[in-house]
Amino acid sequence: MEDKQRIALFIDADNAPASKMELILSELAKYGVVNIRRAYGNWKNPVIRPWEEILHEFAIQPIQQFDLTKGKNAADIALVIDVMDVLYTKNVDVVCLVSSDCDFTPLVTRALSDGKVVLGFGERKAPMPFVNACSKFLYLDEAESTTPKKNEVKKSIKSDSRLINLLRQAIEAHADENGWATLGPVGSHISNQASFDQRNYGFVKLSDLFKAIDLFETKKAAGNGYKVRDARKK
Repeated sequence: MEDKQRIALFIDADNAPASKMELILSELAKYGVVNIRRAYGNWKNPVIRPWEEILHEFAIQPIQQFDLTKGKNAADIALVIDVMDVLYTKNVDVVCLVSSDCDFTPLVTRALSDGKVVLGFGERKAPMPFVNACSKFLYLDEAESTTPKKNEVKKSIKSDSRLINLLRQAIEAHADENGWATLGPVGSHISNQASFDQRNYGFVKLSDLFKAIDLFETKKAAGNGYKVRDARKK
């Protein structure tokens, strides 16, 4: 039997929606087994009561941190310390952070430097430095949304020069002499380069995103696969 990756899950209960816990664990199941599950916060604070209500259901260990100083979040510091302890004392392959707080960006880069995959989950308010630092980041407040209207997609994606360049570079790296690239390697290339996930743009499949904008061409490949080409290569 193939060894499954070991995952350590750390939840910033003050900055993440408890209602998405099932979705988070479902996503993590694609990577391996979540051996460590911890949630941090002041559990006397009624704001995080929704998390308190699901701790036992999902076997999450609550870590209590009192707000010792107004405006300072002791839970964040405790979370960082525990992540560093796990990196040095536990055999884990993947670190998962559930938060929308930019303060964890240095922690992400530190875990990456140790060769760990870092998965992030948070809301749209999550600052881009934190989102971009993760191996992959999934927005929780739009993860279950329906596909946007085609015109809206064209406007938002085509105006995102960073994303368009990322997609074009991935295609170019795997293109044949006619400019066509198989979608599987293109997707892997993108994942290795950035914390991209097509679901953050409202698409279940990467092929659907490419089909939605006229900057790229797609066609069926052998089996159930697709090929994609930069439309400028016609």
